[in-house]
Amino acid sequence: MISFEKRIPSLFINGEWREAETGKTVSVNNPATMDVLTEVSYGDAGDTEAAVQAAEQAFPSWSGMTGRERATILYKAYQLLEEEADRIARILTMEQGKPYKEAIGEVHSASSFLLWYAEEASRLYGEWIPSSKKNKRLYVIPQAVGVIGAITPWNFPASMITRKLGPALAAGCTVVLKPASATPLTAIEIIKVLERAGVPKGVVNLVTGNTKAIGETLLQSNSVRLITFTGSTEVGKYLMRESAQHVKKLSLELGGHAPIIVFEDANLEQAAEMTLASKFRNSGQTCICANRLYVQRPVVEAFMEKLTAKASMLKLGNGMEDGTDLGPLIDEAAKKKVIDQLKDATSKGAKVACGGKEWEGALDGNFYPATILTDVTDDMHVMYEETFGPLLPVQVFDEESDVIQKANDSEYGLAAYFFTKNLDRSIRVSEKLEYGIIGVNDVIPATAEAPFGGVKQSGVGKEGGHQGIHEYVEWKYVSMGIEE
Repeated sequence: MISFEKRIPSLFINGEWREAETGKTVSVNNPATMDVLTEVSYGDAGDTEAAVQAAEQAFPSWSGMTGRERATILYKAYQLLEEEADRIARILTMEQGKPYKEAIGEVHSASSFLLWYAEEASRLYGEWIPSSKKNKRLYVIPQAVGVIGAITPWNFPASMITRKLGPALAAGCTVVLKPASATPLTAIEIIKVLERAGVPKGVVNLVTGNTKAIGETLLQSNSVRLITFTGSTEVGKYLMRESAQHVKKLSLELGGHAPIIVFEDANLEQAAEMTLASKFRNSGQTCICANRLYVQRPVVEAFMEKLTAKASMLKLGNGMEDGTDLGPLIDEAAKKKVIDQLKDATSKGAKVACGGKEWEGALDGNFYPATILTDVTDDMHVMYEETFGPLLPVQVFDEESDVIQKANDSEYGLAAYFFTKNLDRSIRVSEKLEYGIIGVNDVIPATAEAPFGGVKQSGVGKEGGHQGIHEYVEWKYVSMGIEE
């Protein structure tokens, strides 16, 4: 077990670790045991302003480096993060709650973004435009946006950081990072990795603490040119409104309400295993996890028998213990939302196929078992509100056209999944689903080399792939007149 000092300076500004200006701290808890792990600095507006100033001063020299020079540092950070993966994964589990086997996978995912964008730093190509006039030459130059304000969530406290910092640093931007208040320790470790890799002073800055004050300072600063955020749609809308005052660029990965469809020709064993993996990974606390399950009528009985049997076997417990499948929910409010949605559904006629009772284990954390509902109707909250917990509603469908209409009937458009062995259906349904990410016989689509992002109220912009680095550049057009 990893032990922490009683108090950790958690602000990293201009290459120095420091306390908050006010001297305030806040505790970080283990959600499985409710024990206090340590206290970290509680930064405020003044600390954020100092971080922005440091990032602004560092920008000219960092953006002036060659892509290959920045790539060398990012590649070193990738190597160091891989070397530190086990220790950082344990810290992640202790402050976030997810099972260690998921945490170690996340840390490796986090390092993959550093590797990918180390490679992309040297591939940020411009464009030569054939001119319609003989006395002109036209070309487009990609240039770093400037200072970036990055706000990351608690559910993936490692990979969400590198998915933003990787492309931002590769493009030549400097960054002020605000991690989630519940999970600052993972962020501290990643910044230490970047520091050891040789990132110059001021290029990456970390401010933990007062979410409102830090966020408003980033929004109001003329020096911050882009806000990148992963979190709720409600907060995303707030950022859009406030950023309009300075016409900031935005990259937003917001809420989701992913449908998962099992067609009658699917491999039912595979579909059951993957549905389980999608819905109950991180105890359902993922933006792309399955939130609504639709099963075609001819196979519903056979499929549900497999799914409920597997779900009933999932083990709740401390993520540091071997064999744990589901850790705790992040806090009491998250658990209450699951219970409220369950009560609403059962009061309207839904039946509990498995789970549905509060855990009676020895730990004090906010645990809830994998729960599956049948006889679900569209007026139940669980069918149109993002759950962010281990509660899965199931509906039966008959026709392909009907289930596509149901799947698309949402304000969200982040991810959708379906299972089929029919090639024509694979193409047809993929094209008709109104989502930014589609998984066909696959529920783990996120990878560094592919673009990740939603449509409708699930956000704007892409993270990952060669598209991801484009969020952090401006395209400068140059028209040059020459003598013939």
